[in-house]
Amino acid sequence: QRVRHKSTVHYATRPDLPKLAYRKVKGKSPGVVFLPGFASNMGGKKAEALEEFCQSLGHSYLRFDYTGCGSSEGEIVDGTVGTWKRDVLYVLDELVEGPQILVGSSMGGWLMCLAAIARPERTAAMVGISTAADHFVTVYNTLPIEVRKEIEEKGQWVVPTKHNEEGSITFTTEFLKEAEQHCVLQSPIPVTCPVRLIHGMKDQDVPWHVSMQLAERVLSNDVDVLLRKHGQHRMAEKEDIKLIVYTIDDLIDKLTTLV
Repeated sequence: QRVRHKSTVHYATRPDLPKLAYRKVKGKSPGVVFLPGFASNMGGKKAEALEEFCQSLGHSYLRFDYTGCGSSEGEIVDGTVGTWKRDVLYVLDELVEGPQILVGSSMGGWLMCLAAIARPERTAAMVGISTAADHFVTVYNTLPIEVRKEIEEKGQWVVPTKHNEEGSITFTTEFLKEAEQHCVLQSPIPVTCPVRLIHGMKDQDVPWHVSMQLAERVLSNDVDVLLRKHGQHRMAEKEDIKLIVYTIDDLIDKLTTLV
């Protein structure tokens, strides 16, 4: 067993845009690109485990931090769904070669859909983990009208969370309005590649029926939804990671035997 070296952080310099931090392992096609969740970064358990797995298989792998997150430049408060979609497209256009399996965690799953719509030729397959398609917008729209009025007057919406030290996330009304322009669940999604959606039924953040809705909306005929009865939002337990790895392994198999 040779020791695998962890990838090093590189910075992509973009004209007029903040630098993007990424880690890349060279290898065969299809490559795998990991899209983290909201305010998350490329150093999480899933992102690390997928790198090890891709290295062992000899397939290329890229993980990165969105603008304003992790080691990338910029401020998260200036970020929008559009900002982060642009980051993903930059990665697909400039930092990887050939078709990719997009693996999106939570909000990364939403961005994965947007990227697949914009770059069908680069998207070989999609794997969503606790996919949060349209999620901020959907939750906001289900709030009572009085609450929404109050939020619009204040200009911000404070949402409690267990995932950071502050115990809450603040969204501005501008952020929400911008996010609305990127909603995907309202109409058929022109994606025809294989789609795998893994979701925990104990997810306290994004209900699993979001993955069901997404499965119904995508035009692809090759769509599987995998529900874990005791799965949580993070999907970072050993067994969860095993399932993610197995799913990607199976897709690589499928995509390489078609040729």
